[in-house]
Amino acid sequence: MTTLDEDLRGTVLTIGQLAATAGVTVRTVRHYHHVGLLPEPERDASGYRRYRAQAAVDLIRIRTLADAGVPLARIDALLHAQPAEFAEAVSGIDAALQRKIDQLNENRRRIAELAGGERLVLPPEVVAILDRMRHLGVSERRVRLERDAWILMQALDPHVMPQRIREKNAGLDDPETTRLYLACDQSVDWDPLDPRLDRLIDDLDAREIQHERDNDRAGYLKLVSSRISEASPAWQRIIEALSHRAEQRRPAGQDN
Repeated sequence: MTTLDEDLRGTVLTIGQLAATAGVTVRTVRHYHHVGLLPEPERDASGYRRYRAQAAVDLIRIRTLADAGVPLARIDALLHAQPAEFAEAVSGIDAALQRKIDQLNENRRRIAELAGGERLVLPPEVVAILDRMRHLGVSERRVRLERDAWILMQALDPHVMPQRIREKNAGLDDPETTRLYLACDQSVDWDPLDPRLDRLIDDLDAREIQHERDNDRAGYLKLVSSRISEASPAWQRIIEALSHRAEQRRPAGQDN
């Protein structure tokens, strides 16, 4: 009876069988021959190259190291390293892979946040406002417009952000403000001539008069109004009507 070692020593493989054993292509085996990583056996009497089992073991080690990102030049040194040196090198490779994994996980986290569209570009206080609007039942389309308004504000008038955050939270504490948010939400697909818009415009204008603010945020308000108008013809009519009424209330001679 032969031993396992004797069976292995007697095993011979064609290049195709060798490649299949290690899970690589014949072309890859030939490349490893070319760069000197894997010795190329002499041809036998039939003109074929025959590989011993050790070649399969070596090829698997080469493939594993290469798949881990180890440069081929370093693989050659590792294959001839002493056990302690090899173990130390593998520990270093493992640590490098862990750093890559950590970086990939961080990238995944950032991409997941990016899917929300706001966490990468807006402060947590604003993100909390947007989430609060969602919980109140405001549609995602309206929330996205609100997000864009904050992005524009942060870029053009960042000094007003703290005050506006306070005002927005106070507004969301007010049931009437919440009602108007939801009413505007529902009006997005209304016909611009729908009589319900007249009542909504009156309510919004009354609220605007009650909470009349100064005009120091004009730098971004025009862009915000434009962004909202693009989203819905009904909303465009609301914006135009409210702007016209505000203009009518402005004292004569006051600059826009």
